[in-house]
Amino acid sequence: MKIGIVISSVRPTRVGHHVADWVAEHAPEGVETEIVDLRELDLPHFQDAEKPSAGNYTERTTIAWAQQVSGYDALITTLPEYNGGYPAPLKNAIDTLYAEWNDLPIGVVGYGWHGAARSAKAFAMVLDTVKAARVDGPALTFETHLSPSGEILDGAPVAELEDLYATLREKASVSA
Repeated sequence: MKIGIVISSVRPTRVGHHVADWVAEHAPEGVETEIVDLRELDLPHFQDAEKPSAGNYTERTTIAWAQQVSGYDALITTLPEYNGGYPAPLKNAIDTLYAEWNDLPIGVVGYGWHGAARSAKAFAMVLDTVKAARVDGPALTFETHLSPSGEILDGAPVAELEDLYATLREKASVSA
């Protein structure tokens, strides 16, 4: 099983890469993980001539993103909360494609002062709309589960992360 772990924040001061590393470190045996950094991906906004639902991708970046997503059995998104919502580059990454999201298991690991509760709720609506198989994972809070600089603390909910992986594996076998 191959799972992409998405770092959705592109801010210079982000800590999502620490969360993504923690998620990857706890992958169960038999699960290959790959970090997907949206900052490195640098997807342009709607460059294809047709809307994504047409499936006629023409831009190099869109084609590459579609192939990358199609190569995963599931995704886990590390999700911060900015001003009550999730990062715009993540919305753009979802909106760039269409059919690739249908039934793809996508786990969510929120992080922030309130565990990214509001951004996870907004992101859930989008995932449900594109017909992804959404799986809610742990919500990490600063000072309880991770430091403001991104250091994962001893109180981080490893058992919830293990449950997330198990559910993603189950959903991926159903959609295969």
